[in-house]
Amino acid sequence: MAKTGLIRKRSVRKSTKSGIDLNQIFALILRRRFFIFGVSCMVVSMTTVGVLTTKPIYRSDMQIIVSSNLNQRLLTNETLPEQRNGLNDFHNDFHIPPVDYITQVRLMESSKLVQKAILLLRADYPNITIEDIKGNNTTGKKASLEVTPSADNSAKNQSFSRIFIVSFKDHHPRKTQRVLQALEKVYQDYNIEQKKQRLSQGMAFINNRISQVQKDLIESEKKLAHFRKQHNLLDPVAASKVLLESMGNIQKQRQTIQTQLQDIQTRYNKLVKTLNSQNIKNSSDLSVSVADQALLSEIKKTQIALDKERLLYQDDYPTVEKLKQQYQTQLALLHQQQQSQGKNNKAMELVQVDPKSFSELTKLQTMALGLIANENDLAKSEQTVRLELNLYPSLITEYNNLISNIAVQQKTLDKLLLAQQSWEMKISQTGFDWQIIAEPDLGIYIGNRQWLFIISGLLIGPFLGIIIALISEFFNQAIFSAYDLQKLTNLQLLGSVPQLFPFNLKNTLGYLFRRKQLNSNPCLTVTSKIKLPSRKTLDIIYQNILISRNALAVKSLMLTSATPREGKTTIILGLGTSAAHMHQRVLIIDANFQSPSLHKILELSNDWGLSLLLVDEVDLETDDYVQHYIQPIHPSIDILTAGPIPEDTVNLLSSHRMQKLINSFTQIYDIVLIDAPAILGTVDTRILASLCQGVVIVGRIGQINRHKLVQATDILSKLNLIGIIANNEGRG
Repeated sequence: MAKTGLIRKRSVRKSTKSGIDLNQIFALILRRRFFIFGVSCMVVSMTTVGVLTTKPIYRSDMQIIVSSNLNQRLLTNETLPEQRNGLNDFHNDFHIPPVDYITQVRLMESSKLVQKAILLLRADYPNITIEDIKGNNTTGKKASLEVTPSADNSAKNQSFSRIFIVSFKDHHPRKTQRVLQALEKVYQDYNIEQKKQRLSQGMAFINNRISQVQKDLIESEKKLAHFRKQHNLLDPVAASKVLLESMGNIQKQRQTIQTQLQDIQTRYNKLVKTLNSQNIKNSSDLSVSVADQALLSEIKKTQIALDKERLLYQDDYPTVEKLKQQYQTQLALLHQQQQSQGKNNKAMELVQVDPKSFSELTKLQTMALGLIANENDLAKSEQTVRLELNLYPSLITEYNNLISNIAVQQKTLDKLLLAQQSWEMKISQTGFDWQIIAEPDLGIYIGNRQWLFIISGLLIGPFLGIIIALISEFFNQAIFSAYDLQKLTNLQLLGSVPQLFPFNLKNTLGYLFRRKQLNSNPCLTVTSKIKLPSRKTLDIIYQNILISRNALAVKSLMLTSATPREGKTTIILGLGTSAAHMHQRVLIIDANFQSPSLHKILELSNDWGLSLLLVDEVDLETDDYVQHYIQPIHPSIDILTAGPIPEDTVNLLSSHRMQKLINSFTQIYDIVLIDAPAILGTVDTRILASLCQGVVIVGRIGQINRHKLVQATDILSKLNLIGIIANNEGRG
């Protein structure tokens, strides 16, 4: 069978979930109005039940002033300056914590104190527990006891005192008062106990501190006595000053001797020059004096260098040791020369020299030797003093530490002894002091805020319903408007069939009184047993189908859907009725072998039909299978039911006999309408679509799935796809 008409290619939009704009939100609210109303009623009902079942709540309060006496009383103007210093030291040594009112609140709410109050309440309330007062985070039970700072605390007194409001809530007013009275007793006992404990701890600390300082002072004095006995010194500083003075005197004497040696050397040199000017025959004898002069000069240089090194280093330093050895060697050499000088004197007697000059020369040598020996003794004394001075820095440091420790310990002991007389009263007044300034009264009714809960339910209910509807809409893949149906498939919208029975009170009552409902609904074409959409709507859809193919005649038209139960059978009956009203002969074929329903709607026999007609190999005798003059549809409409369900539907529909049947029917009838199964999940519809001149998709609003519709449109877009019909428009 040759296909008529041109196959037009259409672009199909992919199933993408777009964001919801304002128009969609308003449409959603209108469509889900009954759902939102139901959620609102449920929320209001729940809040109302909660209000009615909630017991009234009573609350009792008492006020406690928490005073910090530490900063306020310890350093008052009534104490003496030396007492304030001692108290300051006590504050620092005893590590008294700063004012912390948050800790006080936690202490008032502590389980330790609450447990003591429970013991007092057991006589009146045997089953009371800590959870009844403090609550339980594990079970979610809220605390009935609450400690909060008062709002009228002045900034001036916040550093020393603060007023706290202790409140307790319960369903019994008397119980609220009794609980706070028990807590009041516990707080007062705890306050007295803490005062005694502070006094005991404070005085114990003071006495222990005094005892320890006395022991440290005695030990330091013993160490000082041992130091003086060990080093035989009363005061190392004074002894070091004496040694420094002695060392200065020795150095002055050495400088005087060195000056005298320089003077003798000068006189000696002048005398030698005088003797050399005389006619001395034996000049070798005179060279002895010159040699002595040179040796004395070297000894002097060595002595000066040694003195300089001793000022910088100890005697055991290598440089000092070397100079000392050199000095001793030079002295020994000078002594040898002086011994040999006695022999030279006999020789000089033979020489004609001035006896006076020679005597003076000898005298100078003797004086020089004496001064050198004296200077050596002074050097040894200076070395001894220097060695002693090297020991004094460490001795002075140790002595000063001992003296300093004794002074500090004596000062601390004096302060503690001075402050001990007044600390007993001061310590008892330190820390925090709890005083009840407002006794607890009988609990007052604070209500359970019934109207607030009900109003909240009225406000939250619709909002919650809208939120739930939006969330369900976001995750819902169904299409809820004909516009979205056309926009998603990019197909021509042939028409929209309104909902036959909108969900409202009127139609619900009409369900009980069906005839009255059918007569009052203008959207229905009323028959005795069949309910069809209005004729006007179906006529418009049929006209759109006729003109959608560029005025080419459509003799065979197949209606299908993406999924089953989208109303294509009802629509195909309505389209057949519209064609019959246009004086056309109409044949409606039920080709849905999977789930035939046409014979059930029209209450026809399905013992014979399309399946038997395809199996029959005899020449086409369609009148034996087609049922004519069906009432109450229209006399011009003939029906070919599906017949018994065959085993191989694909083989039957794709046979050459099926093509001949459709060609034969299109020659006999003006329009052949084929009710095909859903396109997804079966091959039958694809085969039928290839045999028909036109294909129309039916989509039920509120049921059709976006992805499945796109998938079905992709399959049929390559065939004679005309457009799409929106069924059940206006579904709520």
